[in-house]
Amino acid sequence: MEVRTFGDLIDWTRQLHEHLARCLSHCADHNEEERAKMLLNYLAAHEHEMEYVVGELKSRADPKALNTYVYDYLEHRPIRTHRTCDAPYAALGFNEIYREIFDFHDQVTDLYRNLVGKAEIRVA
Repeated sequence: MEVRTFGDLIDWTRQLHEHLARCLSHCADHNEEERAKMLLNYLAAHEHEMEYVVGELKSRADPKALNTYVYDYLEHRPIRTHRTCDAPYAALGFNEIYREIFDFHDQVTDLYRNLVGKAEIRVA
């Protein structure tokens, strides 16, 4: 997906959470470690909730803000995750899964923090 506006960025973020939720849910059925299965199911539910929240954010945002171009502010560093989900979480243990998920969310949070730092705020 090409991210050109803040609306695109928010939708892209929603899609990341949607994809991750599906991937985690799928991998939970194939992981042999019981703790890892429980973690994957919990995280899948959390990611579904994040998808919903981000979608609601976009539906309630000011259309002018959503149509603001963002590509000049992005550094174009792709977020690293198991985007194709060829069952990588099914092969990971509990500790590896939570490290991977925390790393994914840290990357998304860093992207938004970077944008906040570049935001132009008018002084009234």
